[in-house]
Amino acid sequence: MRRTRQRTVTFVAEAHAGPRRLDVVQPCALPGSPLAQASAGIDACVHCGFCLQACPTYLALEDENDSPRGRLVLMREMLDGTIAPTDRDAQRHLDQCLGCRACETACPSGVPYGHLLEATRATLRAHEPTPPVAALILRVFASPLLLRLAMLGGRLMRATGLPVLLARLPGRLGAAMAMLASTRQPVTGGTYRVPAPTRDRVTLLEGCVMDGLLGDVNAATTRVLARNGYAPCTTGGQRCCGALHAHAGDLDTARTLARANIAAFEATPDALIASNSAGCGAMLKEYAHLLHDDPAWATPAAAVSARVRDVSELLAAAGPAPASLATPRTVTYDAPCHLQHAQRIVAPPLQVLRAIGNCTLVPLEDDDQCCGSAGIYNLIEPDVSEAVLAPKLRHVAATGASLVATGNPGCLMQIGGGLLRTRATARAVHPVLLLDRAYADEDAR
Repeated sequence: MRRTRQRTVTFVAEAHAGPRRLDVVQPCALPGSPLAQASAGIDACVHCGFCLQACPTYLALEDENDSPRGRLVLMREMLDGTIAPTDRDAQRHLDQCLGCRACETACPSGVPYGHLLEATRATLRAHEPTPPVAALILRVFASPLLLRLAMLGGRLMRATGLPVLLARLPGRLGAAMAMLASTRQPVTGGTYRVPAPTRDRVTLLEGCVMDGLLGDVNAATTRVLARNGYAPCTTGGQRCCGALHAHAGDLDTARTLARANIAAFEATPDALIASNSAGCGAMLKEYAHLLHDDPAWATPAAAVSARVRDVSELLAAAGPAPASLATPRTVTYDAPCHLQHAQRIVAPPLQVLRAIGNCTLVPLEDDDQCCGSAGIYNLIEPDVSEAVLAPKLRHVAATGASLVATGNPGCLMQIGGGLLRTRATARAVHPVLLLDRAYADEDAR
């Protein structure tokens, strides 16, 4: 680690001297690699440091190498040949990035950090294999059969009640059981009347975890969209969106999954694609980037990306229709990173929550900071993930809220599992379920 930290000291000194000279041509040590193809994005960084306080791993680890600009320097040094792609220290710092993209929101220069990170990890995977735990998870999500079996096993395990008890165990097993237990949502949906459709047709992006462990949220999403005038329809043949694979550097599998989904959604070309998962929605919106250099798929990919909407966007555009809960609730909202930073959607989820009567919405300090979930990050980097989650749980406790609303399955499981393991009384819930419950309560009165 010492050698890499010394590089950082040099980097900081260079940063104060001014941005990198672009007129000096360095030979590329990784020609033709995904990172080399994306290298123009690195040169956009002016080393201003605005990204530092936005970066959860920098705040947790206090190491410049674990900041966005520090990682950008590591990327550049790999391209220049100063660091080998097999350098374990450099790999460690790059692997510890959550990929939350909060740095993109803070960056005044428009550095496409998320795309650079994926390109870097794809380049590294060509030299070093994906770690075994991550490789196993990615294989499961790429296989419809294995995924169905895994989700069925998860539901059966959850039904026994054992995950609640096993959540008290230390380490990865306890954390995984807590996350599984937290998929049982603290609010139940309901049935209610829906008006004749007056708005667009919409088809639901079913998602892997949403469909497998949070099916009640999917059902609620369809109902609330119908209540607000949309005309739901279904799209068969959907696969995993590929976000987990792209973030891990397995771009080939991500592209294969993207093509399958594009082909599926072409069956409903007149329907908007509604997503209730921030990470999956962000991935579909980036299919155009993922397949931009594929002559056969670039245009269809762009067409699908243009049709994707987060459910909160659709509901905010429709109003949404107000309703009141029968039981008063105090709720705080945590913004999923891939909703706020990747999709740049901030106001619509709050607009949805404010449409719910008998629901007191209290602000959450640092609600724009990552919770530490980041797809499968919490399973492969549990120590850093817990360090990032800890301040989030303290801030939730300070609100006094009984529910934490967040629109992403990873965040629901990470925050929900953390609340369970710390024996807090608050629980994590998807915002759509709260609105769904309010509509059912309204019609029951």
